[in-house]
Amino acid sequence: MQLVDLFAGGGGLTIGVAEAALRMGRGTEVALAVENDDRAADIYGLNFHRANLVRSSVEALFDGELAAPFTASERGIALAVGEVDVLVAGPPCQGHSNLNNHTRREDPRNALYLRAVRAVEVLRPALVVIENVPTVRHDKGGVVERATQVLEAAGFSVASDVFRLVEFGVPQRRRRHILLAAMDDRIDPSVMGRSSSTCDDHAARSVRWAIEDLVDQTTESGPDAASKPAPVNLERMQWLIDQNEYDLPNPMRPKCHHGSHSYTSMYGRLRWDAPAQTITTGFGCMGQGRFVHPAQPRTLTPHEAARLQTLPDFFDLDTRKGRGAWATVIGNAVPPLFIVHLLAPLLGALPSRTVQETRLVDLTSYEPSVPLALIGDSVS
Repeated sequence: MQLVDLFAGGGGLTIGVAEAALRMGRGTEVALAVENDDRAADIYGLNFHRANLVRSSVEALFDGELAAPFTASERGIALAVGEVDVLVAGPPCQGHSNLNNHTRREDPRNALYLRAVRAVEVLRPALVVIENVPTVRHDKGGVVERATQVLEAAGFSVASDVFRLVEFGVPQRRRRHILLAAMDDRIDPSVMGRSSSTCDDHAARSVRWAIEDLVDQTTESGPDAASKPAPVNLERMQWLIDQNEYDLPNPMRPKCHHGSHSYTSMYGRLRWDAPAQTITTGFGCMGQGRFVHPAQPRTLTPHEAARLQTLPDFFDLDTRKGRGAWATVIGNAVPPLFIVHLLAPLLGALPSRTVQETRLVDLTSYEPSVPLALIGDSVS
């Protein structure tokens, strides 16, 4: 199966699509992955070393106007990549996020959503997945409506919806908007996410399910090390543990979070037996969300955050990188398990191709305390 991953980050979408394909008895070849953040691209290349990874912005490669003739760059890419089965994209979502005020809805990064649509026009894959935050639907420029209009005019069937990832076995309260388009008339985008009984079997997985076995594995450095908080934050975290509380009282909060503060989860502690809140790039800072460990006076380690994102343990975060790179790659990742359940029922309709097998795991049966079993060789 030929895969294109745009705004690829560290590869969460690639893992999810390739694992979904593996369940259909299919191998995966990454015909093109595009990422312009060198830290994320380094980690992607380390994990998918045979992928055709291009360190560039998507808009530099797919530089034509929507519905316009292809540019020289686009013609060259289409010729080099060839036939594409699946194209996935996770455009930057900061301008759409609920964590930003309404003026950020005019953020120029929002236009990157339509760059993914332009890539679809150029490459004409059989199946398209564009992932973003739920508030992308309210973008001032109407990017979802425009994307739907352009794709339908190009001959695609299009559907979009917002999904609660906890219903797909992901142990966090993350919600994501998915636009799915299909050129192949054997694929019905409107059934996405509705035909996998596995989702119901694994609903409401908890923080305990994901990270309890890591509680005594913290180290002084590397992905199993917690951040070193300021003394005042260490005092706050210790109070939450000692008092068995999950939220700080107003007197212990910074003044900007007193009273009817907007984000009640800030400076909060996770519960063992409930899903985590959305894991973001701020998981190492208690002032960025509910990221205090359930049993210890510290925030989540990168390894724990990766587990909550359902990134498998074989995923190499590259110990040469620092916390900033890990936070970016983990916090911005699309949880692979969500993509597995979303797409596995749809991929069986795609035409079969002969490509090398992938090194992947069965994410559904994955139990965190058991080492992940690797299948075959590395993702191409």
